Amino acid sequence: MALPEQPKRRRFLHIASAGTVAGVATGIPALFVSNQAAAEAALGRDVFATLTRMARDIFPHDRFDDALYAKAVAIYGDQVKTDAALRTLLVDGVAAANKASARPYLDIPDESARVAILTTMAGTPFFLKLRGDLVVSLYNQPAVWGKLGYQGPSAELGGYIKRGFNDQTWMENL
Repeated sequence: MALPEQPKRRRFLHIASAGTVAGVATGIPALFVSNQAAAEAALGRDVFATLTRMARDIFPHDRFDDALYAKAVAIYGDQVKTDAALRTLLVDGVAAANKASARPYLDIPDESARVAILTTMAGTPFFLKLRGDLVVSLYNQPAVWGKLGYQGPSAELGGYIKRGFNDQTWMENL
């Protein structure tokens, strides 16, 4: 049995670099699409904006920018591409909130009115899923940690005991 001829070094490098360039070229556009843009595209702009407003209403923090809430909702961008049931749950949940208010949830200027709508939805699978995901995706952002006075993980730095265990000041501001 004859073995295939081994390519020469230059031929090998040519083949390897062509494959690398092709692989990188096809992946580059995906690098420039943000999670938020992907979520808006997958869910629709209105659904994404409504979920972002709901995130602020469920976890209200006056010191948080809307971008932090949008980033928390953006986790659904990749998830709904592969999970049609999740997409349906989110889209139908927003539709239910719109129906309960007899107008788009986004058009309700009064926060207490929006919270009243969310309160009626509190036991639904939609609300439970949204709240459960947001508590992780919102509070797991390093930008949020700083606004809450959390210094971040400390195990690799020897813990908090020698790093200002009692130096928090944010609770006095509540």
